[in-house]
Amino acid sequence: MVAGDPSGHTRRMDVHTTAPSRRAVLATGAALLALGATPGTAAALTGTRLVRPHLPAPTGPHPVGITKLHLVDHGRRDPWTDAPAREVMLDVRYPARSIGGHGRAPYMTPAEAAGFDALNNFQGLPSGRVDWAGIRTFAHTAAPLDGRAAGPVVLYSPGVLDPRCLGTTLTDELASHGYVVIAVDHPYDVSAVEFPDGRVVHSRLPQEFARAQQEGKAAVTALLKKTAAVRFADTRFVLDALPAALADLGHSCTRAGMFGQSAGGFAALQTLHDDRRLAAAANLDGVIAYVQDDHDPGELSTVAAEGVDRPFLLMGSADNDRTNVPSWRSLWRHSTGWHRDLTLHGAEHATYTDATTLLPQIAARLDLPRDTLTGWVGTVRAHRAVAAQRAYLTAFFDRWLRGRDDDGLLDRPSPRHPDITFV
Repeated sequence: MVAGDPSGHTRRMDVHTTAPSRRAVLATGAALLALGATPGTAAALTGTRLVRPHLPAPTGPHPVGITKLHLVDHGRRDPWTDAPAREVMLDVRYPARSIGGHGRAPYMTPAEAAGFDALNNFQGLPSGRVDWAGIRTFAHTAAPLDGRAAGPVVLYSPGVLDPRCLGTTLTDELASHGYVVIAVDHPYDVSAVEFPDGRVVHSRLPQEFARAQQEGKAAVTALLKKTAAVRFADTRFVLDALPAALADLGHSCTRAGMFGQSAGGFAALQTLHDDRRLAAAANLDGVIAYVQDDHDPGELSTVAAEGVDRPFLLMGSADNDRTNVPSWRSLWRHSTGWHRDLTLHGAEHATYTDATTLLPQIAARLDLPRDTLTGWVGTVRAHRAVAAQRAYLTAFFDRWLRGRDDDGLLDRPSPRHPDITFV
């Protein structure tokens, strides 16, 4: 297994489990976008003068280390390929004891960057103009864990089609505040995943969705359920593997939380509903019903229909809150645990990913129209959007995983974050 490997190379952990599938949501193509899949970008990196944007530095007191983990579930066939075992890739971030001699980790591998670029779902972004593989995170490869600083575990799941790295701003941030953060890729859902042996697998969802659309609404709904179920089984499998993974890293923890954007936020809430190993969960703008439109009442998930008895946080874009998203409203009515619903004004769906920082830089360098940029990430200023997400997400996990509540940020509006409204 990769954790604790001073060479920085990924090692494999073989795990035998029978993690059951659960229902969550989201598919691909037009429906994926309506349901919340953050678009990828352009075509292969073949052009000249590639734009290389940068990420914001985390604000916590600890430097960040990172290692990759390749998990193999021999108790489950791959639902997309029928291969005899399901494989997932993880990034594990943590507070580091020292970072000398440990370089900053790349955002993606070149193969993953090419797959991400090839989706070309950001309308208006020219193909082959962004050096996604050249971006550097603020996490340092194979840096040693600071055992005194390392605290609770937080899982992260991205939106449909999105790679795990698209939540780097928030995963780096939480790790800099002492959390051990595990970002999960979902192979054949995500744009592209590269395994340690050099295999690269690409998303099957665009083709699957096109086929389902031809067959009709029932087929589309079935695909949404399958996509969700696979993500959920992946999440449960990661939770099964956590004790051994943390032990190899030199850490142990009995409290875990989860957050995600879009379909990843759905997965976080559904896991909270189904699995007592999660203590709290945050959903960043993810619908929790099997629908192609967030505002369609449609078929509710079990978490929406039954609610949860542990803390959860909803953070929505300008058009999404519990007053107009039926699945959120049902969740709210049926939940007995602590909960909050926050709106980030001026936000679009992709604002809750690294797009909110990266795309304005790209648009400026390529002289793209302002309407194109606001269609991607809204009108809220990037630094304010990032600051608000960091503050409220950290405060949420501090309160419910660490028992800390330094300034009551979750209890009332704050002048420090004027773009946030308590719904």
